[in-house]
Formats: sequence, C-alpha cells, structure tokens
Amino acid sequence: MSDAVRNRLWIANEWVDARAGETFPTTNPATGEVIAHVAEARAEDVDAAVEAARGAMADPAWRRMGPHERSRLLWKLADALEADADAIAALETADNGKPYFESRKVDLPSIVENFRYFAGMADKVQGATIPVSGPFFNYTLREPVGVVGIITPWNFPLSLAAWKVAPALACGNAVILKPAEQTPLTALRLGELAAEVGFPPGALNVVPGFGPTAGSALVRHPGVDAIAFTGSTEVGRIVMREAAETLKKVSLELGGKSPNIVFADASLKDAVRGASTGIFYGMGEVCAAGSRVLVERAVYGDFVAQLAARAEKMTVGDPMESTTRLGAIVSEEQLDRVMSYVEVGKREGARLVTGGERTTVNGKGNFVTATVFAEVEPTMKIAQEEIFGPVVAVIPFEDLDDAVAKANETIYGLAAGIWTRDVGKAHRVASEIQAGTVWINTYNQYDSGSPFGGYKQSGFGRDLGWEAALEKYTQVKSVWVALDR
Repeated sequence: MSDAVRNRLWIANEWVDARAGETFPTTNPATGEVIAHVAEARAEDVDAAVEAARGAMADPAWRRMGPHERSRLLWKLADALEADADAIAALETADNGKPYFESRKVDLPSIVENFRYFAGMADKVQGATIPVSGPFFNYTLREPVGVVGIITPWNFPLSLAAWKVAPALACGNAVILKPAEQTPLTALRLGELAAEVGFPPGALNVVPGFGPTAGSALVRHPGVDAIAFTGSTEVGRIVMREAAETLKKVSLELGGKSPNIVFADASLKDAVRGASTGIFYGMGEVCAAGSRVLVERAVYGDFVAQLAARAEKMTVGDPMESTTRLGAIVSEEQLDRVMSYVEVGKREGARLVTGGERTTVNGKGNFVTATVFAEVEPTMKIAQEEIFGPVVAVIPFEDLDDAVAKANETIYGLAAGIWTRDVGKAHRVASEIQAGTVWINTYNQYDSGSPFGGYKQSGFGRDLGWEAALEKYTQVKSVWVALDR
C-alpha cells in the first residue's frame, strides 16, 4: 500500500482504528484490485467524532480563533492541496475510476479555488444594525451552527467534500465528514492535511463507513447540529426523516434528470459538443448531468446523428492514460444499474443509436461505452429516472411551449441547459424552467462564487457562493440593548 493511502479513521487529528475493529475494502474500479482496507466507522466511532468536534467548539483554540486566522488556515490548506495535487488526483482516479486528466486538470484546481474563495469569506461574515422602535439599540450576530455532519457521494469525492467543508470551517464550525464508502481515500487525506497546516484537534474529523450505520448515526446524533448531504433523492428522504427527531438544520443536494434543450436556431456544432459534455463528462456520474436532450423537431435527425458520431469517439480506456475520455464506472453494482437501464430503454421502444455495451480494459474493470437513445418518449423510465451513467435520452419537441412542458415533466429540478441564438427566447425559457441552475449556450459550468442546488425533489439549500456560508453554516442572533437605563 502506497504511503499516500490512509486507511484509518481521522478523529481529533489522530489516526484511530474503528472501535469494533472492522474494515472494508475500497477497490480500483478500473482493475478490480483492492487499494486498501479502510476502518469501518459505526455508531460508537461517530460518538467519538462528535465528542472531538464538540470539544473543538468548546476549546478557545477554535471557538475564539479570529476570522483572519481561520482565513489563513484555509488558505494554507489550499496551498497544501495544490502542492500535493498530482498524488491526490492519482488517488482520486484510483478510487473513483474517472480519467486522471479530469481529476488533475478539473477537479483539483477547482478544489483549491474553493478553499481560497471561502478563506476570503471567513473574515467577512457579519451581522447588521437594525433601526427598531423605542429607545433600543438592536444588532445581529452571525454565529457558527456548531457541529456539522457532512455526508458526500462517490462521484466527485474530494470536490463535493470541499464544497461543504470549506464554508463550514470558514464560519467557525467543527466538521465530521462521512465520505462515500466507495471512495473514502481523498477525504482522509484532506483531514490529515488540515491538521498539518494547523487546524486544531476536532475541527475536521473523517469517519468512513456505510450509510445505514455511520451515516445514520451521524444524522440521528443529538450532538450534531446540522447535516449537509449530497446524494440520491431516495437517501435524502431518509436523512430528512432521521434528522427530524433532533430538529437538525438540514440541507440536501439530491438527484437530477436535467434537460438540455436544443432549439433549431442554435449552433448545432456547439449544441452537440455541449450535450456530449453534459452527459459523458465524468461517465455521466454527475448529479446535474444533461441526461435528457430535448431537440426541436426540425433539426432532430441531424442532431442525433452528430451526437452519436461524437459518442463513438469517446475513448474507453485506462483512466491514467491521457487519451481516455470515459473511465471506469465506480463499482460493479453501479455498472449493473446502468446496464439494466439500457435494457429497459430497449424494451420500452426507444432506439439504441450507439453504445450500451459493457466492456473491459485489458480484461478488467467496470466500463461501458457512451450510449445514445433516440425516439424517446418523456414518460419512459430512461427519461424519468436517474441512471448515473453515460446514457442519454434524446427527445423531440415541437415548439417553445412544448420544450418547457417536457423539460419540467420530472420530479427533479437540479439543472438545465438551453441552446439558441435568440437572446429573448433564452431568457424566457430560463425563467420558466424549474431548476436551480440554468446554463445558456454552455453546460457544466461551476464557480465557487455561484450558488448551486435544486428545486423540487432535487433538494433544498445551496452549495458554493455567499448563500452556502450564510444559509447553511451560520445562525443569526438578535441582540437588544436598552438605551434609557
């Protein structure tokens, strides 16, 4: 096992074994080889992490640390991540299966940017004075929520951890991070780096484990003040139910079935490229993946042909090779899920234009070719249910109203794309789409300063941006002072 791999729990700035002594394997989805056996956190380990986090909130070293010092620590953590980016990206690719160029050239730079953005916010969280009636001086304070439990998925393991950990720490909270059991390794490295740059014990704890045990214990724990969760809508419902007993503050970023709408007046070349990026980037294992492409009837045939041609050029291969564009699906279980939807699509009458083939690289791994379905009806399962793989359903529409109706015909509302040269049409459709993010003539753009989150059953609350810090990781205190006493 490489020195870069850590496989124990990270609690109070120390490596510790799980109390029960149990471990679980984390494997390389491109080869099937076990990278490490990781300590499996259970309820008693979550108890220990909560104790450490509450200790940090009571310790003047963290509780009274000034915002400028928190900012300095976050900036140092960003520097440490940047300095170790090659090794961290390789670890991310080994654990998740995504191409190395995505991990190194896209994910790691955005992670570093994220920590720097929230480092800049740490000393700008402030209250207000309010002109109230009577002889009183009234002001508000924004204070940390307390102990924040963060539960992240396997598709962007370190990126999505950074989206939540950085603002939570910037606002002075203590964090317990429960990464997905499929991809725990970079989260553990993050915890170690945080200690190395000077975060005090208990400020950031990392407890790998399974949802029904470690995740559930974190959500139910009375010592946890807030939960920030990214994952499936199904699990999000469970999180809400289990958090209700202790009335925790909860934010949920959940699933999606995002529409990518192509009007006949769009640049077809750009729209095809954008649709391809929208569904095949990250093997389609993206919450906001443009998995439904709605195309105006006049250009439908040309669009399908060009998208299929582009899909056929998506190279499946070793994730560490620079020519690879489709890496490995994160697990055999997830690959089975993807393939089951391919079969469902064919049974329901959609036309499989290209792809849909299970494959291997050098006889190993969980791989599938880029898949395009045409003649898809909006009510089909492949148009309604989240697949989380490189499978796109191309649906025709007749006019603007039909496009909007079909785009909104889903329980989800995470993101959407619009392709048109008509600026007025673009803004009108953007206003009518029920989604938290709308991209016009682009797709999959993110920035630390721009909030991201869903409508409808894609969740509530926002990651990134000013809203993330203020809404999720602070609480407001109103202070009244009598002036006539």
